[in-house]
Amino acid sequence: MKIAIVGATGLVGSEILKVIEERNLEFDTLIPVASARSVGKEISFKGNTYVIRSMEEAVALKPDVAIFSAGGSTSLEWAPKFEEAGTIVIDNSSAWRMSPRHKLIVPEINATTLRIDDRIIANPNCSTIQMVLALNPLREAYGIKRVVVSTYQSVTGTGKAAVDQLKREREGVDGEMVYPHKIDMNVLPHIDVFMDNGYTKEEMKMVNETKKIFGDDAISVTATAVRLPVVGGHSESINVEFHKEFDLEEVRKLLAAAQGVVLQDDVANNEYPMPINAHGRDEVFVGRLRRDESQPKTLNMWVVADNLRKGAATNAVQIAEYLKEHNLVY
Repeated sequence: MKIAIVGATGLVGSEILKVIEERNLEFDTLIPVASARSVGKEISFKGNTYVIRSMEEAVALKPDVAIFSAGGSTSLEWAPKFEEAGTIVIDNSSAWRMSPRHKLIVPEINATTLRIDDRIIANPNCSTIQMVLALNPLREAYGIKRVVVSTYQSVTGTGKAAVDQLKREREGVDGEMVYPHKIDMNVLPHIDVFMDNGYTKEEMKMVNETKKIFGDDAISVTATAVRLPVVGGHSESINVEFHKEFDLEEVRKLLAAAQGVVLQDDVANNEYPMPINAHGRDEVFVGRLRRDESQPKTLNMWVVADNLRKGAATNAVQIAEYLKEHNLVY
């Protein structure tokens, strides 16, 4: 397999390379792609040196798979060009997620819907991925009526410039402001742009993507997305109302058995998910399970994952693995 990584020098692109190495995804040729200022430079990977290519060069090389992590405008312009060259594009941006012609994939949930003619495949938003992965075994058992989610998201979700802003603020150094306000020692209830309905684009991504991944427009979802001065993972407080009554011990068993999920729910020993422990891990961690005592058939849960791993890089690499294992690459 000939594989291209578009945005190879960015936070997510670097993580994709790390995940490919850790999971030992086999390939014959690696094509790192980045912006014009990086073209011609070299990167080291698995003991070899690779020259960073331009978009035009990468398309001409006709990779079998191209994993994009370079922003929505880049994906809209270049993904179709790779597709025309016979490449399967796995895209980390929001460009194709809600397109009715393109599938939105979390492999543990809906990879089986992929077909040989799916040439541009969308990777969901990081905060959506961890939520739906935690909810999926419970959805299958009880059916979901409504989800209320509040997120506590790492600055890594904005990129390297945001991490640099946080570091500078902690050191008392002035510099580029990625956010409209200081982030250190602060909480920003503002991720992405505000929309006409008063929600941010990030919040509406969680609403719309959840319905598409589960294939259920009847699920009601409302979200509040918040940025915290944390590096290493997103956390979410989720309140989920089911159609059927549930048993709390059965919920624990379902989550403990779910692929890609780790149950951490021992409050007597102060064991619960935290981003400091999720950092660098591929799993989604779930804990603080308890009934919502204000209404029936409703559960509260706390969900944490490394947004650069399962929230982006790992999910994309898992899609590539699935395509390869099921002979969907040609």
